[in-house]
Amino acid sequence: MALQDGTPLSKGYRMPAEWARHEATWLSWPKNPLTFPEDVIDEVEGVFAQMAAALGSGELVRILVDDQALEDRAYAKVSKAGADMSRVRFERIKSADVWIRDYGPSFLLHKDTGRKAAVKWDFNAWGAKYDDLLYDDVAGQNVVERSGVPYFKPGIVMEGGSIDVNGNGLVLTTEQCLLNKNRNPNLDRRQIEEYLKQYIATPDVIWLASGIEGDDTDGHIDDFARFSSASSVLCAFSERGENAPVLERNWSLLENAQDRFGLELQRLPMPEPLYLEEEERNLPASYANFYIGNKVVLLPVFEDPMDKVAADIMSSHFPGREIVPIVARELVYGYGGIHCVTQQEPIERG
Repeated sequence: MALQDGTPLSKGYRMPAEWARHEATWLSWPKNPLTFPEDVIDEVEGVFAQMAAALGSGELVRILVDDQALEDRAYAKVSKAGADMSRVRFERIKSADVWIRDYGPSFLLHKDTGRKAAVKWDFNAWGAKYDDLLYDDVAGQNVVERSGVPYFKPGIVMEGGSIDVNGNGLVLTTEQCLLNKNRNPNLDRRQIEEYLKQYIATPDVIWLASGIEGDDTDGHIDDFARFSSASSVLCAFSERGENAPVLERNWSLLENAQDRFGLELQRLPMPEPLYLEEEERNLPASYANFYIGNKVVLLPVFEDPMDKVAADIMSSHFPGREIVPIVARELVYGYGGIHCVTQQEPIERG
């Protein structure tokens, strides 16, 4: 479908919440040796295979692969994990890396007809940090064209992991990311808010401060604060370490917004920090980087005592879905998690 004139808001579209029913989840099969070296790539492929098998119980899984060799490798891994292969589609779309949440389109639904559209944001590899990943701006364009839906291009830099919506006009984000001069240096807060209103139909913005240690995306919201319903927010917390004051500041900002938007707040624990000695930094391990499928919630776990606590909290917030814990220690070696490598495509209504 073609590039559209105007804005999604003017045409009646909005971005639904992640728990709205999906047609598919998009993934991009891992293969970049700079992100996942030889000693972790097998485990990371295993994570992707587990995700595909779990998600396939309730929706299509569309997996980007560069070529036939990578498709064959992915097919073998996913089928071995027990996936219903009739629910898995391999899309021959070249990509540089796995972070389709950030370079893929944000899908929309029309408020009246239920028809589908998308927004294709510009992608500059998180403030031009990784020149070798800039190609994924092209990959994202190819994804939106392959999806076959009409799409809008606002012409600004935005990553999907930097926003979280409740499907009812409210969006969570951070000042550290969206106001960072390495994204849109000529836009101020008011202008960014107008873009969010016009392109994902969220007139109300809750600005949190900054993200967790080890996050190289400049504070993506999906590493620490997420909607679990239109009125519930899960926010990570830590009683010690470098993340403690940052997360407490974000919690205070949520409390300040609580009455205005009628929110219920729930603290979500953090696992013990995973430290990468060769780079002398923590990895962004967080339970908040979960993904909501049609029948399951994929929960990253880290062989940590808090794993069960996080799983119990998730069960209470998503009673109609199976909580599927997936060990994500090797995945966060690449500085991202389960939510970062997934992108939901909602199903059309009517």
